[in-house]
Amino acid sequence: MSTRTVAVLGSTGSIGTQALEVVSAHPGRFRVVALSAGSNTALVARQAVEHQVPLVALATGSVEDVRAAVAAAAAQVGRPDHHPEVVVGDDAATVAAACGADVVLNGVTGSIGLEPTLAALGAGSVLALANKESLIIGGPLVKAAARPDQVVPVDSEHSAIAQSLRGGRAFEVRRLVVTASGGPFRGRSRAELADVTPEQALAHPNFAMGRVITTNSATLVNKGLEVIEAHLLFDVPFDRIDVVVHPQQQIHSMVEFHDGSTIAQLGPPRMLVPIALGLSWPDRLEDVDVPCDWSLAQSWEFHPLDDDAFPAVRLARQVGEAGGTFPAVYNAANEVCVDAFHDGDIRFTDIVDTIERVVADHDGSEHDASSVDGVLAADRWARRRAAETLGLASSASTQEAS
Repeated sequence: MSTRTVAVLGSTGSIGTQALEVVSAHPGRFRVVALSAGSNTALVARQAVEHQVPLVALATGSVEDVRAAVAAAAAQVGRPDHHPEVVVGDDAATVAAACGADVVLNGVTGSIGLEPTLAALGAGSVLALANKESLIIGGPLVKAAARPDQVVPVDSEHSAIAQSLRGGRAFEVRRLVVTASGGPFRGRSRAELADVTPEQALAHPNFAMGRVITTNSATLVNKGLEVIEAHLLFDVPFDRIDVVVHPQQQIHSMVEFHDGSTIAQLGPPRMLVPIALGLSWPDRLEDVDVPCDWSLAQSWEFHPLDDDAFPAVRLARQVGEAGGTFPAVYNAANEVCVDAFHDGDIRFTDIVDTIERVVADHDGSEHDASSVDGVLAADRWARRRAAETLGLASSASTQEAS
C-alpha cells in the first residue's frame, strides 16, 4: 500500500498530537509534509524534526524564532541539517492546508478553521475533519467545494455514523442516533447548574480536551453542533437525528435502518480510532486501540436528553433548520460566552441563554452564507452582539481579532 502524505493542522493540540502518535506507530504508511499550530513554537519544532516535516506554519511569533526553535530541536537529536520552510501569520494554517497533501487533518478549534478547510478541499486533498465549526458555519460553502467522499469525519460520533453506514444504503436509513456522555453535570436540574464553576465545567468524566470543547460538552453546545454537523455530513433531516445520553461512551453513535435494525460502533472513549480512520479511510490500520474486554461484567446506560436543563441541542436544531448564517451566529456567540464564563463575568447558565438571545436578534438576510466574507461577517456580528448583550462591549474587538 502506498505511503500517504499528511498535513496536520493544530498539531500541538489533543487531536494533532494523537494523530502524530498514529503516524509514528505505523511507519511507512504516512509521511507528514506540513504542520500548523497556534503559538507552541517549541513543541511544533520538535514535531517537525521528529517527522522531518518540510513545511511548518505558526499563527504567531516570527519566522526567525521558529527557525531557531527547529534548529535547537534538530541539534538535540543530531539532525542539524533539517531546515523546513517556515510560514508565520494569520493565514499560516491555510497555507499548510493548501500544500497538496493526500490528507489534511484539520484539528484546529473554532471558526478560524473555515478557510483552511476550504483550502484543503480546493487543493484536492482528502479532508479529515475534526474542526466541526468550519462545516457548521460554512455548510453551503464546504458542501459546494467538496467532491463525493472528500470529507472524512474525525469527531468520534460522526466517525461512528460513517462506519455504521457501511452496513446499509442511504435510502435504508431511518434515523441517526448521536450519543452524548451528558458531561459532568448529567442529572442536574437547571437550578442546580446556576452556581457551576469553571473548574467543575472542565472536569469531563471521560475525555481530556481543550477549554472550549470541554466547556461545550458541559453545556451540551458541543452536542448541538454535532447534530448540525450530522445533518450536513449525511444529508439526514433534523427530525431524523436524535440524541441519547450514554454516560459510559462506549457506543459512539448508531444508525437505525428502516427494517428496525440498528448498527452501532463502539469502543473505548478515546479518539485514536476516529483519528486513524481519518488518516487511512476507507482502510483500517492495525492495533490502533485496545478493544472492549467482553470477559468483564459491565453495564451501559441510556437516558433521554433533558432539554429543560440543557437547551443547547434544541436551540441548535432550530438554528440548523433556519440555515444560512444562523449556525455561524450560534457558534460565534458561544465562543464569546465560554471566554466570559471562564473570565468570571457570567454564570454557567448564562452561556446558552445568551446564545439564544443573540440568535433571536440575528437577521439572516443581512449576511451571505454562500461567501466566505458573508459568513465571517456574520461571525463578527455575533461576537460583537454577544459582548454587548453581556455588557462586555470592550471585548468585541478582541474576539473579532482572535
